[in-house]
Amino acid sequence: MAKSKNTTADIAIAGAGYVGMSLAVALKQAAPHLDVVVIDPAPQGAFRNDPRASAIAAAAARMLTQFGVWNDLLKDSQPIREMVVTDSKLADPVRPVYLTFGSVERKDSEPFAHMVPNSALLAALHEKAKKAGVRTMPRHIVADFSRSGGTTQLSLQNVETQKSATAITRLLIACDGVKSKLRDLAGIKTVYWPYDQMGIVTTVAHERDHEGRAEEHFLPAGPFATLPLPGKRSSIVWTEPTREAKRLLALDDFEFEIELEQRFGLQLGEISVAGPRNAYPLGLTLARSTIKDGLALCGDAAHGIHPIAGQGLNLGFKDVAALAQTIVEADRLGLDFSSVNALERYEQWRRFDTVQMGVTTDVLNRLFSNDNPLVTAARDLGLGLVDRMPRMKDFFINQAASRKGGFGERIMGPQPKLLSGVPI
Repeated sequence: MAKSKNTTADIAIAGAGYVGMSLAVALKQAAPHLDVVVIDPAPQGAFRNDPRASAIAAAAARMLTQFGVWNDLLKDSQPIREMVVTDSKLADPVRPVYLTFGSVERKDSEPFAHMVPNSALLAALHEKAKKAGVRTMPRHIVADFSRSGGTTQLSLQNVETQKSATAITRLLIACDGVKSKLRDLAGIKTVYWPYDQMGIVTTVAHERDHEGRAEEHFLPAGPFATLPLPGKRSSIVWTEPTREAKRLLALDDFEFEIELEQRFGLQLGEISVAGPRNAYPLGLTLARSTIKDGLALCGDAAHGIHPIAGQGLNLGFKDVAALAQTIVEADRLGLDFSSVNALERYEQWRRFDTVQMGVTTDVLNRLFSNDNPLVTAARDLGLGLVDRMPRMKDFFINQAASRKGGFGERIMGPQPKLLSGVPI
């Protein structure tokens, strides 16, 4: 294979998704002198074809505001102003509401999340990164790397032409997903528990307006969440056992809509599928370490959790804020930000919150994805009690929105500056 000349960068980020591009923007805005390159196998602009949407928590929105992209995203976003939790069997004619969360209950009336189209979010981040001076290498992967003398040599490969290249960087950051190849190459082990479940994701159009209301229906097979989108549309995150999920995906449109209607209901009038169906296997993945000399894991490369609490993407944004602040402040002190000693602050900052959220989603999934009568009675009693305790509800809203006052902040101290809307 032909070889191109070396490329050198202070920081190389593998992965041009939300986490990778957010991290690149955060680093360049706070430390413009650092040379940052983002490496990704997808072609330039591939993100524009993503039909999905993601829930962006309030703290992440403050970080995006600091980046200068949030106001432009608001026109395409839908605030989530109310969350309703039900617990029932699929055939039950009525789904009793056990728990409600509403931003109107709070003095600030700040929505605890916004649904934002993936394509709009990524387009804004890519444009901001380009203006900040971030270099990108589309259609490339980091095939291998080695550390020597305080720098890391990368073996790159063009996925289209198969040509190889080399690059030298001070710090390599893996943002390459829950099945991270770089994590494996680094020899970092994971804790992994498969759930034998799949998450089905699609978009539904309906007759009546959702009025910013999200719903989480706990059914014996798993949670069925409806998340409001702009217009009379909702995003669906539908958990089923793997075998049943594959059966549902194989149905034709008519049969699929019948199954969907059983779970969605007709409270918003007639419904129809308004987007492609996708599904992905669910499990809990926690990296045993998120750092090595010259390497840091960020986002799903460090952790993959069940979508039951809608916190996977926001955990990644928290990683971005913590890692960017760790790198920038070490650099300002004249320290080697690629060393384990400097990166330990990032790992300590994020470990408790990551493990806490992983364990929480695991317990919730096991608790709610069954129809044992005793378990059902106990969880419904618990939900009802929380609904009648304002302080407890406020605590859970803080957790869901990643606001100040969450349990992790009480243990680990103040959250990273960007999550409070403060520049590094």
